[in-house]
Amino acid sequence: MPSSLSPRPSAPLSLHALRALCMDLPPANTQVQHAIAQREATLTKPPGSLGQLEEMTRWLGGWQHSATPRLEHVHVLIFAGNHGVMAHHVSPWPVEVTAQMVQNFQRGGAAINQIARVAHARLAVVAVHDLAPTADFTLAPAMTEAEFLSAVQVGFNAVPPDCDLLCLGEMGIGNTTAASALCAALTHQSGTDWAGQGTGLDAAGTAHKATVIDTALAHHVAHLDDPLDVARRLGGYELAATLGATLAARLMHIPVILDGFVCTAAVAPLAHLHPNALDHTVLSHCPTPTGQTARLAQHLRMTPILSGLGLRLGEASGAALTIPLLRAAVACHTGMATFAQAAVSEKA
Repeated sequence: MPSSLSPRPSAPLSLHALRALCMDLPPANTQVQHAIAQREATLTKPPGSLGQLEEMTRWLGGWQHSATPRLEHVHVLIFAGNHGVMAHHVSPWPVEVTAQMVQNFQRGGAAINQIARVAHARLAVVAVHDLAPTADFTLAPAMTEAEFLSAVQVGFNAVPPDCDLLCLGEMGIGNTTAASALCAALTHQSGTDWAGQGTGLDAAGTAHKATVIDTALAHHVAHLDDPLDVARRLGGYELAATLGATLAARLMHIPVILDGFVCTAAVAPLAHLHPNALDHTVLSHCPTPTGQTARLAQHLRMTPILSGLGLRLGEASGAALTIPLLRAAVACHTGMATFAQAAVSEKA
């Protein structure tokens, strides 16, 4: 069934219901993927010569449950949130920038507005919990159970039912600290292993960020075996909404593009609950071959679509840049002539 016809599932109203959804996920349609591969074999080109474009076409069709993948309704969702851990000055930018950038998105003045426009994608920005900050996770869980579920539901309900492809992005001053803390907890490593420069920290600032993360890990050490509790205690509202949107997309047969480190860290708890939880997602890009995003991609066995561009902006910019590439992949698959149609001799 095409994603545009998929009914909207009900958002989880309890941690028990959320966990149950995470453990019972629909698979891709392998019959559709086989049909797509069969057609690819008849097109006027050497087998496999379009490389990853062919793989992406099978991926799109398998999750859309359609042998003719389509990208008529592409949506970009940016979730924004603020973080109580900013009390420790883990970013060189003030917290006011989150709200200011949300306004910039809404007015059409950000990079993502321009990229979404040329990619023919619809952009929506969601200020989760009206940008109220989470608690300082060095002292308490970032979110209560009710707050976490509410943020998950915001993301869950934000996914349009007519969506053919969903690109996810984020905005939140301090959220690379939350993302790094999530990764450290899920991998049983330290703040030093995962803290990065974020939006411009120097070496001393990065070391301070690592110390703050280690303080948080020590505070929550007795509760880090449950991936959902990790997401609640060390994440943020926009990260929880990203998790919710990704889960909803899976249930609605919608493929997802994740935009770099923060988005991928936000959904990493899903992969720790179910080994195939992120099969309907792909990673848009890694800024460097050895940085945080690359290490997280390796941990989750994900291969970025884009490389070598040095993208590290966030706000779904990398995810949206993949849209024209995917449109080209679908156009080749659906528009190319077969050997028989073109009267071209096949390989002997």
